[in-house]
Amino acid sequence: MADIQELKETATQIRRDIVRMVHAVQSGHPGGSLGCTDYFTALYFNVMNRKSGFDMDGIGEDIFFLSNGHISPVFYATLARAGYFDVKELATFRRLNSRLQGHPTTHEHLPGIRIASGSLGQGLSVALGAALAKKHNGDDHFVYVLCGDGELEEGQNWEAIMAAPNLDVQRLIVTVDWNGQQIDGPTKEVMDLGDLKAKFEAFKWQVIVLEEGNDIEAITKTLEKAKSIAEPGKPVVILMESVMGKGVDFMEGHHEWHGSAPNDEQLASALTQLGETSLGDY
Repeated sequence: MADIQELKETATQIRRDIVRMVHAVQSGHPGGSLGCTDYFTALYFNVMNRKSGFDMDGIGEDIFFLSNGHISPVFYATLARAGYFDVKELATFRRLNSRLQGHPTTHEHLPGIRIASGSLGQGLSVALGAALAKKHNGDDHFVYVLCGDGELEEGQNWEAIMAAPNLDVQRLIVTVDWNGQQIDGPTKEVMDLGDLKAKFEAFKWQVIVLEEGNDIEAITKTLEKAKSIAEPGKPVVILMESVMGKGVDFMEGHHEWHGSAPNDEQLASALTQLGETSLGDY
């Protein structure tokens, strides 16, 4: 495993990238991106078995799908810092003719992006299909997908959740960003999700509740545990309790930062709080 301190520095730099990207165009989704930064860092730099280079098939390696595509800033920053493309390209985020659109798309052929995501509720179905393809091809690598908790209000998710155990899928690991916030307010007030653990268990999933969803070491251990129990017919879901806006005090836990950009003063405050890293800004 990678050194935890190095991972923490990487996460800090990714957070700096996120707030700078969103601020530069006064558009984007910083809250969920900051909240999921530790997950992305643990997954891409400590857990996933990735090949050098990139191809759309993903044969012979672990693959990841982002279902809640609006948190593209953290996805793009992670891919850049992981070497999929030059970090300088982050400066083109959401600009005309950029490969880094607000929601990830495939026709720009950005390395690391395998599906267009932004219409919420679809990523889990795609991940299920990819896991079935790996099963039929004898490819024993893992398929990971990240969903938002508010996104589970979309019905298509539950069709995939019901299908996965019945199709005897293997090595499928779903993580739900369980931050309790969505664009219009707390999920309990907008559309109460109820007992998610019981619901997934009723659909024959193995459930892991991760209370420390912003602790890279805890996330790594939880993902490794999920890998150890993801057997045929027993897909795994991690309910990851994260904090929206993690790392920037005025954003933490506030749904207003789901899709709002910081102004100049707020950016300066955020960058001061995060501190500089040896990786350097783009």
